[in-house]
Amino acid sequence: MVMPALAARVDAIEPFYVMELMKEAHALERAGRDIIHMSVGQPDFTAPPSVVEAAVAAMQSGRTQYTAALGIEPLRAAIARFYRDTQQLEIDPSRVIVTAGASAALLLACTALVDRDDEVLMPDPCYPCNRHFVTAADGHPVMIPSGPAERFQLTAAQVEQHWGPHTRGVLLASPSNPTGTSIEPAELARLVDVVRRHGGFTVVDEIYQGLSYEAHPVSALTLGEDIVTVNSFSKYFNMTGWRLGWLVVPPQFVPVFEKLAQNLFICASALAQYAALACFEPATLAIFETRRREFQRRRDYIVPALRELGFGVPVVPDGAFYVYADCREVPHTAHGDSAALTRAILHDAGVGLVPGMDFGTASPQSYLRLSYATAYEKIEEAVARIGKLFGTA
Repeated sequence: MVMPALAARVDAIEPFYVMELMKEAHALERAGRDIIHMSVGQPDFTAPPSVVEAAVAAMQSGRTQYTAALGIEPLRAAIARFYRDTQQLEIDPSRVIVTAGASAALLLACTALVDRDDEVLMPDPCYPCNRHFVTAADGHPVMIPSGPAERFQLTAAQVEQHWGPHTRGVLLASPSNPTGTSIEPAELARLVDVVRRHGGFTVVDEIYQGLSYEAHPVSALTLGEDIVTVNSFSKYFNMTGWRLGWLVVPPQFVPVFEKLAQNLFICASALAQYAALACFEPATLAIFETRRREFQRRRDYIVPALRELGFGVPVVPDGAFYVYADCREVPHTAHGDSAALTRAILHDAGVGLVPGMDFGTASPQSYLRLSYATAYEKIEEAVARIGKLFGTA
């Protein structure tokens, strides 16, 4: 039987290696191994009881049918109030678009803004799916090497230098996956000015902004209504599997995004939307803040611990729950080859990490990503296991 040919874009989208490593780790667990998972970016915390109770109440009351494509109005209003209460930003709820996770939000943004063969600038390293969203829209992601000197983020000077005749805009994340670093507000303002001068778009993924540790987070929305931001209930709100996110878009874009959402997704999960309303209750927000401080405690332990093990941490992460660690000087035969090193650490120490190859092509063999979104005691045990493997314990 001759199978029909697949679309050419499929070949341009690489596997998500973190998920492949997860499969390998689960196979070891099924064989009886104890594995400490520090690979997938998923909080070990789950939705608080009030959120679960709100979901049950929605189910029992029959709120399980389609909602409006833009999301239920009470949730859009609650998100707008959240910006007002946390950042003193007045956002019209009509600009808020509730989506089936941040992934759907990014897909909508790329579908709306990227034409065939348009180039979109982004830092290298960055979240791998970002470049694949651009590819899926028939655009071309342009990865710009951004190292420790740039905090692993794009700068205004880099955007100016790399803007070409086919460049359409920039796709940023602050704080970033895999580095946990943010773009400093003044630099972001300069960057946005460069994009505006060229008539381009700026999309900023802010899904980790609630998990900021060094300073009060500042949304890119403070820079004007022409910015598109992406956010999510997955990270700060601990609702990864509920698949719920949102966009804030310019007022003129709302009808376009609504049309696309109607056709591509119909709507986000009704149950998840009604449950998420409970996220904004004062008692629930207090739980999230306690958990944020726990993530910071873990970061404050793991960064010096990694340095003691021989890893380089050239930029201390100020948000999210990741460390992007330089492995070139670690006391192991696989140092300088993060793919081989993470496999050795998984099989010989029982700790799951992610090699840099997932996040770009700028020195990926030199870096690995560690997620500290797991219990403090497990992080301590992981450090002990790696220290024993390296002979430093």
